[in-house]
Amino acid sequence: MAQSAHHTDRLFVGLGERRYRIERPWGKVPAAETLGQISHVGVDSRDNVYAVQRRDAVAEPEPRNPITVFSPDGEFLRAFGQEWVADAHGIFITPDDVILVADRDAHQVCAFDNQGDLLFTLGKRHAPLEPFNHPSDVAVAPNGDIYVSDGYGNSRVHRFTADGRPLGAWGRPGRGPGEFALPHAVWVLDDERVLVADRENCRVQVFSPDGEFLQQWRDLYHPADIYTDTGGEIYVTDETPRLTAFNNHGEMTGRCRPSLNTPHGIYGDSKGNLFIAEITPSRIAKLTRVDD
Repeated sequence: MAQSAHHTDRLFVGLGERRYRIERPWGKVPAAETLGQISHVGVDSRDNVYAVQRRDAVAEPEPRNPITVFSPDGEFLRAFGQEWVADAHGIFITPDDVILVADRDAHQVCAFDNQGDLLFTLGKRHAPLEPFNHPSDVAVAPNGDIYVSDGYGNSRVHRFTADGRPLGAWGRPGRGPGEFALPHAVWVLDDERVLVADRENCRVQVFSPDGEFLQQWRDLYHPADIYTDTGGEIYVTDETPRLTAFNNHGEMTGRCRPSLNTPHGIYGDSKGNLFIAEITPSRIAKLTRVDD
């Protein structure tokens, strides 16, 4: 006897003991705004979501705002950055809502307030190797130090003071400890340890603040991004596609497949929800925390 089709419009994933409901695509984009390829997402202190979009500045000469901001419920708020950002790739938002964006092909990091006004920059615009060569991501430590993964042309991690003074850099091409094959993302834990997604080496490397190699986390396939929530849980996206959760010791605590194809950037809000930037197709996926 034939069975009737069962239809559901909800998908759920489990990440250790946590459960999430999947919503994709998330965010309402008005007709007057166009989104490019969404590379990353960030969340500010009010749970507003910032979508970071890449652009080919040569093939697409018409400027487009690379940062689009949504309210917590997905309503469009504003867009900004076209005057300053050529090719947005990574984002980090400080507790006081300074928005730092890695401008990959302009070889620069730009910092904005949450209304889109430029505050400062790191690196010399359109000047490769001064000091960046296609940087991929940026993160701020609890003490205010700024770390930049310089991943597409360099195999380096740079460290700066909060006011932009260089404190040093480390890394070189290779597969050994402290060597990189595309440092694609960077994050700093509360204890000042620096996590780097060493994408083509299929690992996360862990360093002291001044670049001393401490350990590496394997069983990842092309890790793309790292995010840590307020409880200390560490999330890593990779190209399997999947999302892996680790505890503070680097032990895996959960794993799931929250996106259709390639999860890239990841960030979370104050309620425990997660947002993932998907590359193909280009969109935001929201993982809404479901209480048991």
